[in-house]
Order: sequence, then C-alpha cells, then structure tokens
Amino acid sequence: MTRWLITGAGGMLGRDLVDLLRDAGETVVGLDRSELDVTDVAAIRRALDSAEPDVVINTAAYTRVDDAESNAHEADRVNGHAVGLLATECASSARLVHLSTDYVFAGDATQPYDVAAPVAPKSAYGRSKALGEAAALAAGGDVHVVRTAWLYGRTGPSFVRAVGGRLRHGMAVDVVEDQRGAPTWTRDLADRLIALGRANVESGIWHCSSAGNVTWFDVALALAEEVGANPDLVRPTTSAALGRPAPRPAYSVLSNVKWADAGLPPMPNWRDSLHDAFSGLGTALTD
Repeated sequence: MTRWLITGAGGMLGRDLVDLLRDAGETVVGLDRSELDVTDVAAIRRALDSAEPDVVINTAAYTRVDDAESNAHEADRVNGHAVGLLATECASSARLVHLSTDYVFAGDATQPYDVAAPVAPKSAYGRSKALGEAAALAAGGDVHVVRTAWLYGRTGPSFVRAVGGRLRHGMAVDVVEDQRGAPTWTRDLADRLIALGRANVESGIWHCSSAGNVTWFDVALALAEEVGANPDLVRPTTSAALGRPAPRPAYSVLSNVKWADAGLPPMPNWRDSLHDAFSGLGTALTD
C-alpha cells in the first residue's frame, strides 16, 4: 500500500486530499502550517523520517496574490526556495507532486497553454510559483509539477465562496468579464492528483484543471443560478476598473492534452463540477 504525506493539509485542497485518501483506506499523514514549516529543512527531514512516504503532495503555498506584490520576499521563500528544499529531500526516497498555477503565464495567449509553453509571470505571486517549479525540477528525483487554476473548495477563501455568498444574501457583485480560465473544484483535483501519485509516468510538468473555459462574469451568473439569486445582481466590470494590486492573466486556460495522453482520469467540465459541488455541499459552500 502507498504511504502518503500531504503538506499544507489545512488548506482546501490539502483537506480534500487527506479525506479522499483516508476514505480509500490509505496510509496518509497530513501536516498543516503549524505542524510543518516547509521553509525549515530540518522540519522537512523530521516529517519525512516520521511518515516514510512513498508520495508527497505539496499543497503548502503563499497564496495571497495581491499581498505578494509588497511581500515578494516571503512569497519567494515559501513558493520558491522551500519547494527546492522539499524536492531535494524527497529526491532519494519519495515521489513529489508539487502544485503550481496558471499565473506563471503572461495571459496573452488565444488558445490553451501547453505544458511546454514558456512561462512569463506578470505578478510577484506568479514569479514565486515559477521559481518553485524550476527549483522542484532542478532537484532531480521523481518530481511532478502540476499546474492548475481558479480553485474553489468547501473551506478557505475563493471566488466561488465569496461571490456565491454575497449573491445568496441578495447582494450585488461587480465581476470582471475580461479574464478567462477554468474554475476547478478541489475535490476533482484531489482525486486526479492521487491518480497521478499512483501512476507509472515520467517526471515533468502537467496541467490539470476543469474542462472548458469561461470568464469570471459567467461563473458569477452560474453561481446566481446555483444559489437561486437574481442574475441582475451580477454586474460586469473590467480588471482595470477594479484596480487590484497584482495583475491577473487575461487568458489562463490550461491544456490538459498531456494528462489525457498519459491515460490519467480526465477532469469534468467546469459547469458540471460547480453544480455537483453545490449539490453535495449546498449553502455550506458559500457560508
């Protein structure tokens, strides 16, 4: 039986990973930020020595995209340098599955980004994640970098929880219609990451996000439908009008072709997953 270690287990993806593995009867150790500081190499060694994992899935990350613009050093430390430490320690004993992001791309494409597309991040957060990708792959060993996008889950901050909650309470929302991507349910992603952890595939970069693509404005309209809100509460706006500190990719759709070609289980369409999430979790998804 495979032994698993999940870092960042207190986050929305980490929690789903631990739950799915436990439900499957697997041996899994989940460590949250208070239990494992991934920037501390001695702590990493202790965790690996204790858990003796066959597969490590690293979901630990600095995810405050806007804050990273003024705190780039900390973002680089957690998303970049720490990944190199973890990958180096895993190189001789465990497969490492490391989570990355669509934000490593410039966002000026017109068709889904291939795994081999050049990275050109525009934000401090994106640069920190690109640094982590490079560090993970440079360490050698059995390393898999998985880029995903627009995550939402039953816990933690996300567009789906924030906007869905406002709409459920009858509050209007201004939502950008000039950013296009693929909303991805962490439950779907967790299931596919586990499949990757078990698969007989070569190391490298993978893309795994929901099928299809959509704007944030259209996601908000779908949320209004799911929570029974008036769609007129959703008002279109632009990224420039919102004036967020960190630039977002205008187009960050990821190609899942390599994933499919490897025979790994495909991701559902984003709209089907959003409906399934609300069917299973109901208003708990927007509390």
